[in-house]
Amino acid sequence: QVQLVESGGGLVQAGGSLRLSCAASGTAFSIGVSGWYRQAPGKEREFVARLNSGGSKSYADSVKDRFTISRDNAKNTMYLQMNSLKPEDTAVYYCQTYVNYQTFWGRGTQVTVSS
Repeated sequence: QVQLVESGGGLVQAGGSLRLSCAASGTAFSIGVSGWYRQAPGKEREFVARLNSGGSKSYADSVKDRFTISRDNAKNTMYLQMNSLKPEDTAVYYCQTYVNYQTFWGRGTQVTVSS
């Protein structure tokens, strides 16, 4: 059974940094395609960053040059380093992985950026 558990969210001032983690069990981030999404209050869930099995990365324009996605295969953990945070980055951040034609989601971690 695949489980994804996010951690690292919290309250930070604008301009600050946070690092989110997503620990996987029942699968590995080294296979398939994995990424981070976020959902702000009253808005639809949106793509933030993606990392495929070969190591290629892609980012939403709104976070490019501020956020970095990475993984540690030995720990089976994916990360999202978020720098220069803005109030508009406030959202629940979700970890996602697509493997064997199935999509799995974590429960999310709240990130709040104060101005």
